[in-house]
Amino acid sequence: MVLVPCVLRQQGRAWWCACGRPALWEGSVWSSHCSQHFLDPYSFSHLLHGVMFFLAFAWVAPRLPLIGRFALAVCLESGWEVLENTRFIIERYREGTMALGYEGDSILNSLGDIGCCALGFLVAGRLGTRWSLLLILGVELAMLLWIRDNLTLNVIMLICPIDAIRQWQMVH
Repeated sequence: MVLVPCVLRQQGRAWWCACGRPALWEGSVWSSHCSQHFLDPYSFSHLLHGVMFFLAFAWVAPRLPLIGRFALAVCLESGWEVLENTRFIIERYREGTMALGYEGDSILNSLGDIGCCALGFLVAGRLGTRWSLLLILGVELAMLLWIRDNLTLNVIMLICPIDAIRQWQMVH
């Protein structure tokens, strides 16, 4: 986590929103402030990253101590935050998703995303498999209804954009 702000800064990421006032929450995915403050609606997707990492590591690496699995989850999420803020991924989001004006995350937002992943990992540890799966389903459905986007659609649209989905997402 110490390296992430350094790498992101080297990539040209701003510390926080260009408005100059860092905030805890930005609730609109259509605002230029989205992904620029500490938390935003996509923070819930990052929470799900942690839940999924917990479930995956419990399955593929059950003998790895919990702290090791937690550290691995935080490292993977940190790596994603660096990758997500490369010019290639930013352009991919802009071309294929509803994030037409996306400029990348601020460093503050990336740290919030990593924190949400860590929280999701810890929550999944308390909930167990069945409730964690229900949490994933609930969050995905809630985000779909709320912002017309979620982790599933984000992955689909990043890998293989579907114009019909994008057109549906653009109605707000």
